[in-house]
Amino acid sequence: MPKNNNFRLPSLKDAQIRTKETVKIEHNLFKLPEPTRNLGVGRKFFLRTYGCQANERDSETIAGILLEMGFTRTDIEEEADFILLNTCAVRKNAEDKVLGELGMLKKLKTKNPDLMFGLCGCMAQEEEIVQLLLKKYPQVDLIFGTHNIHRLPELLYNAMMTKEKTVEVYSKEGEVIENLPVKRFGKHKAWVNIMYGCDKFCTYCIVPYTRGKERSRLMNDILAEIQELKDTGYKEVTLLGQNVNAYGKDLDIENGFATLLEEVAKIGIPRIRFTTSHPWDFTDDMIDVIAKYDNVMPAIHLPVQSGNSDMLKIMGRRYTSEEYKSLYDRIIAKIPNCTFSTDIIVGFPNETDQQFQDTLDMVDYCKYDLAYTFIYSPREGTPAARMEDNVPMDVKSERLQRLNEKVGLYSNMNNQKYVGKVVRVLVDGLSKKNDQVYSGYSEENKLINFTGSQVQEGDIVKVLITDVKSWSLNGEVVE
Repeated sequence: MPKNNNFRLPSLKDAQIRTKETVKIEHNLFKLPEPTRNLGVGRKFFLRTYGCQANERDSETIAGILLEMGFTRTDIEEEADFILLNTCAVRKNAEDKVLGELGMLKKLKTKNPDLMFGLCGCMAQEEEIVQLLLKKYPQVDLIFGTHNIHRLPELLYNAMMTKEKTVEVYSKEGEVIENLPVKRFGKHKAWVNIMYGCDKFCTYCIVPYTRGKERSRLMNDILAEIQELKDTGYKEVTLLGQNVNAYGKDLDIENGFATLLEEVAKIGIPRIRFTTSHPWDFTDDMIDVIAKYDNVMPAIHLPVQSGNSDMLKIMGRRYTSEEYKSLYDRIIAKIPNCTFSTDIIVGFPNETDQQFQDTLDMVDYCKYDLAYTFIYSPREGTPAARMEDNVPMDVKSERLQRLNEKVGLYSNMNNQKYVGKVVRVLVDGLSKKNDQVYSGYSEENKLINFTGSQVQEGDIVKVLITDVKSWSLNGEVVE
């Protein structure tokens, strides 16, 4: 490929390096260069987000930056002067969706040659994907990754002014940048990053390569952000990290996440959630804090991935099925009303029928309220991608169906327990399917559809549950 001064390409080899160097925490790094200050005046941007909550939170920062540059936001692609896709690389089907979208949007560039296309996020951190974009998707003008969102003004300016493709992707451990602008997409719920990156290197997972080293924000910066959210009327915060349980390890904070969670609870914001928890780092101190504070919600996402210890070892998960069950038992003993969601992979290389049965047995043991279930998807550059993908697709599909049926059974069974009970619901607004019905989530993270009068978005209301479905509950507001 010809050399281009506008190209800085990703390297998975560099992305897996971990050193003991102290992570830089930058409080004054972001600045809007003079030529970019009015770049967006009279122009509109369209931003689409794929993937996890970390991407959603990144998109809030991207939107904040573009608004500062004078852009206005549109939800209509045809109106946009700049279209940006913030992407996910966890599974191949997520990448396929993005590539399909790029193909469908290509016609807009034909109609409007000045239209700028950008792609950012985790897909941009993958060597194979960037090479593919450069070869087959000439409509993409700008590519940047997860480590240099703060550079968006300069990168977009360069792409617009030179009319040359601009690619800048850093493959590094990363830093923490504190002074980035943000445009919150929600009015009552907010995502709050507490740390970035991951050092677990599960053999199937691309995230440590795309997101960099585990690096924690300073506790005072997190608490100040949450205090501000509370002061401006937010009712719920979700603490975000690829593995929130590892918070503070790099800062030498004893019982880091348990300590942070307690300090957040003391601020008094009505609802606190967190995601994602790795079972290996889930401490008894964390359990005690969740049990102690009413505003820490009794709903835990605890990815198991497999119920078989041999599979877990090959996956690099660092715990056995017995240790996972022990953790589950300790949580239930201290927090009896706790609900659980999980992630499960079926058809991992070499998974036998008996090993899959162990996963079904784990579902029987934990009786999850919700499970995100997936057929194994090889990620280029990960250790698992070098293993023979030797479970036939028809076997994978059959296992997934059996698993989903069992998960649905327990979800419905758990929901039946709520009939006749009153739950507290944070109102998201009117249901998307019925403008006579409101929707929101209970403390246990159950989706509630309900009727009532004088209900406002952002209220926390009491709802009597009258009927249930597998994945949601129905009810009516009570005084």
